[in-house]
Amino acid sequence: MKRFPAYLLLCLLLLPAEAMPAVVVPARGTVELAFSPWDDAERAILRVLQGAHQAIYVQAYLFTSRPLAQALIEARARGVAVYLLSDREMLVKDEGGRSQIPQLAAAGIPVWVEVRYAAAHNKIILVDPEQESGAVVTGSYNYTFSAQARNAENLLILRGNPDLARAYLDNWRRHRMDALPYPAGLSD
Repeated sequence: MKRFPAYLLLCLLLLPAEAMPAVVVPARGTVELAFSPWDDAERAILRVLQGAHQAIYVQAYLFTSRPLAQALIEARARGVAVYLLSDREMLVKDEGGRSQIPQLAAAGIPVWVEVRYAAAHNKIILVDPEQESGAVVTGSYNYTFSAQARNAENLLILRGNPDLARAYLDNWRRHRMDALPYPAGLSD
């Protein structure tokens, strides 16, 4: 019987980092929520982006929203550092040329392409995540017109929880380490 706990501990230590238990972060701060198409989720995101002072980190599965792209470009123009991770497959499949990723990259925003996963399905915006008042924007909401006007989506804006923002930023950085620079990450 004494061997079982030691064996179990050894097995846990040998598990890959991805298989480790979920991170638990104490509840803190405020939660703003929106449900599209009834609520103006895009306007809520625009307000958060317009309030950025230092940095914005985006992780996008699909990014075709012109207003959100313009807000990121404007944030960069006012001195906010803006960084973006995008799903490779959605960029490759951009048959209608609607993706705003090329415009964001042309505006000087560093973009990386996630190539490791079948789908880099995260939809996350971190605004000033290293500040006490930082915001985490997440949910099912893709950064698209359809997400606002046609789909049933949810959006959460979590503010004032530095531990949560740090966990999301650490995850963003982990994904960034596996990503390739745009547009090189699009070629096989």
